[in-house]
Amino acid sequence: MAQKTRNTRPKKRRKWSADVMKHSNALDLEQGVFTKPNPRLIAVSLKRSALRSTRRKGTPFQSAMSMLNFHINRGGKNLSAKQKAQLQEAKGELRKLFGKPDAKK
Repeated sequence: MAQKTRNTRPKKRRKWSADVMKHSNALDLEQGVFTKPNPRLIAVSLKRSALRSTRRKGTPFQSAMSMLNFHINRGGKNLSAKQKAQLQEAKGELRKLFGKPDAKK
C-alpha cells in the first residue's frame, strides 16, 4: 500500500487572529482598546469604532460585540482571569450603550 505524502512546504507560523484584529474588514479599532483600565472605556471605544465604520456588514452593535467576543475567544488561556472578567463586563456595558437588554444567564 502506498504511503500518503504530506505537503513538505515549510509551514508559515502566522497568527491569523492577530491579523484579523489589525485588519478587520468590519472595524478600525483604536490602538490598545482591549487594555483600557475599565470595561466602560472599552465599550465606548468599540461603539465609537462601530458607528464610524462604513465597511461593516451587520449593525454597529453586532460588529462591536462580535469583535469583543472574538478577542475573548482568541485570547484564550493567554488572558488573565482579571482581564477576562473585565472583558465580560465590557459586554454588559456595550449592551447598555446600545440600549439592548441584558443577556440572559
